[in-house]
Amino acid sequence: MPINPSVDHYLELNMDDSIRELSKYCTQPSIAAQQLGTHECAQMTRGMLEKRGFTVEVFQTAGAPIVFAERKGRSDKTLLFYNHYDVQPPEPLELWESPPFSPTIRDGKLFARGVVDDKGHLTSRLFAIDAILDVDGELPCNVKFVVEGEEEISSVNLEHFVKTHQDLLHADACVWEYGGVDFNDRPVLGLGLRGICYVELRIKTANQDVHSGLGGSIFPNAAWRMVWALATLKGPDESIRIEGFHDDILPIPERSRELMARLPDPSDEYRNRYGLKGFIKGLSGGVDLLIEEVFTPTCTICGLSSGYQGEGSKTILPCEARAKLDFRLVPNMQPEKIIHLLRAHLDQNGFQDIDIIDLGSEAPAVTDPDDPFVKVVVEAAREVYDQPMQIVPLSGGSGPNAIFMKTLHLPIVSAGVSYPGAQIHAPNENMRLDLYLKGARHIARMLTVFGAV
Repeated sequence: MPINPSVDHYLELNMDDSIRELSKYCTQPSIAAQQLGTHECAQMTRGMLEKRGFTVEVFQTAGAPIVFAERKGRSDKTLLFYNHYDVQPPEPLELWESPPFSPTIRDGKLFARGVVDDKGHLTSRLFAIDAILDVDGELPCNVKFVVEGEEEISSVNLEHFVKTHQDLLHADACVWEYGGVDFNDRPVLGLGLRGICYVELRIKTANQDVHSGLGGSIFPNAAWRMVWALATLKGPDESIRIEGFHDDILPIPERSRELMARLPDPSDEYRNRYGLKGFIKGLSGGVDLLIEEVFTPTCTICGLSSGYQGEGSKTILPCEARAKLDFRLVPNMQPEKIIHLLRAHLDQNGFQDIDIIDLGSEAPAVTDPDDPFVKVVVEAAREVYDQPMQIVPLSGGSGPNAIFMKTLHLPIVSAGVSYPGAQIHAPNENMRLDLYLKGARHIARMLTVFGAV
């Protein structure tokens, strides 16, 4: 179904106004990890939705508020958008070329913490709605938004909200919080996310650090205990050695292999962008690299600390050590079981003295690539990007999509404004302005086609 050309005309004429709204949104810090500014940002989100005629309710949780909004449309069909207003901490601050909460435009990009993850995705969707309302006076279908403030800390209060508000969240399909183009500027549709199990390991061997000359020969060393424990988890061949870790992994569907084989080889892009000499496990590129990237579970040391880290020397034996690990999980693996297996593994290897702290978990979930809604999203993108949308059956990251799929039984896809150089979670996070406009045009067409199906 073709879109009214006046919609695109509106988007082009009002681009600056939308970027100003996004910039104002990004000036509000909303760091879930530090419990900073989330209540204020929830109220900003509420105001932005009410401005578009949505009925809005802000639900308080044990942490950050959840914003729900709804506006009726011409069709009885309902599209749900999931977004989040919380952002990652901006540190290290010295690596930012402009202050993280002072949005700055340069080189055709808007720089700010949260501009792509995830505030730009939300405002681009509101921008598309503005255009449709200006031209048609009503939406082509019912639209709902659920915007949370704890996505960056594993959505710790979202599952309870979804389970207790199923009627409120009822919809026919869902567009997830992220999306964009690949390194060739081809639009990408993601069908699913890996799960995650994020833990911190802690050990304390004494009540204080000790002079290494006194304790080095006779006291237990917390740092060595932690290093030895970590070495049991994964071998030099990159194999994860936790008994039972791989038991629940499902075979990779042939349909997924077929879709992965259609994707471009990212190996040269990865080598150049990240300064890599090569990949692990003898991988060189092609479909084998693509499949290994997302369909193999991981055990990653994300952080490791113990003892003296300052300039020069300090001869101590550390009494404490900590390590942060994340396990990325593929379909059918469950984070609760992984923690149980990790505990059993450490105990069996003599590390009963290491504590495990669960810092957040999410299960994996995938949408059927042949769901009719996938076709709607793909067709809506064709005119905007002038090339076919790539379908990615599973993405490497994680999020709370399993909660929505399991509870609301929705097909979930991604569509958005990001690109590989967006520096998500890093200093100098940025959004390309041309992709912001394309993202809004795509959403406008998606709503139009979905309402007419």
